Amino acid sequence: MTAPRLQIDLNKIYHNAETLVARLSKRGISVTGVTKASMGLPEIANVWLQAGVSGLGDSRIQNLDTLRRASIVAPMVLVRSPMLSQVDQVVALTDVSLNSEVEVIRKLSAAANTINRIHGIVLMVELGDLREGIMPELLEATVAEVLRLPSLVLEGIGTNLACRCGVSPDDRNMAELSSLADSLEATFGISINTVSGGNSANLDWALNCADTGRINNLRLGEALLLGCEPLHRQAIKGLHTDAVTLFAEVIESKEKPSKPWGEIAQSAFGAVPQSNDTGSIKQSILAIGRQDIDPCGLTPPSGIVILGASSDHLVVDSGNYSHQLAVGAEIPFQLNYSALLRAMTSPYVTKDIMRTPMTRHLAENAQSSCA
Repeated sequence: MTAPRLQIDLNKIYHNAETLVARLSKRGISVTGVTKASMGLPEIANVWLQAGVSGLGDSRIQNLDTLRRASIVAPMVLVRSPMLSQVDQVVALTDVSLNSEVEVIRKLSAAANTINRIHGIVLMVELGDLREGIMPELLEATVAEVLRLPSLVLEGIGTNLACRCGVSPDDRNMAELSSLADSLEATFGISINTVSGGNSANLDWALNCADTGRINNLRLGEALLLGCEPLHRQAIKGLHTDAVTLFAEVIESKEKPSKPWGEIAQSAFGAVPQSNDTGSIKQSILAIGRQDIDPCGLTPPSGIVILGASSDHLVVDSGNYSHQLAVGAEIPFQLNYSALLRAMTSPYVTKDIMRTPMTRHLAENAQSSCA
């Protein structure tokens, strides 16, 4: 088979999505499946829809275009504030977008009005992580602007935590978001239909808190694909953490010194290598590198240690591995979100989608529903 490749088990991805959709539904929370880590793969999107996600979200308009071209019928959400240069595409391809800039919202209104289309707006609120969001004290003024613009509907409010600064979703910040929704309804006499509490980092809070308040939506990607939560990278009970596996091929396998020799300067990526002299080691090189993956996000099989990576090479110590690493052998790796994102994006990594009888049945159902 072709290497490097991602082996994608649709059965396991379906199980993860179905399980989380069911658990969150009991708390009154719907799931938007975020497809950005899979580059909008229609096969994964269809499986998520069959598992019960309420819509699909992506930060890249190109991925949402891919889903539309695949004839996938579902609410589509742009989960990053639109670029001014793409507002025409946004209103044509999506139903809702997450926004924090009035100038962008005005352009969305004009673009939607031109094609006689209504576009939904979710206003993002800054609650401490210091990525996107309107400061809470300025939210009412922004709402007033949205309500006066034509061809827009205020769908709701949302927030994003744990992405830039690692601020955890908790009772305090989620209660603040709920309170803002109540206040907007009272002030403007409107209904806030969607209160989107955040991403996979919200799962521990959402599944275990005493009261979810007004939070009725989460935008999930990592948990659906990798079966773990991002705050501590812990596996979620009952989910598969091996739905996606990376395979890379050995292109050199030799015994070499553990310590480099000669005058040491920076490596290709700016680091000054630190090495301990442990004698000779069984060093192997795999045909994959930083252009394709985040080497820090890979977990090798027991007995293999990742030593470093350049653009196109991953260097490992295979001395304690139970199998001899001959040239041509393939090594499986588990991935964290960073490594998955980069591998999915790389055109040099083949995507091998495993279709079992169950997932073929799901695909047939999805195609018939689109007919």
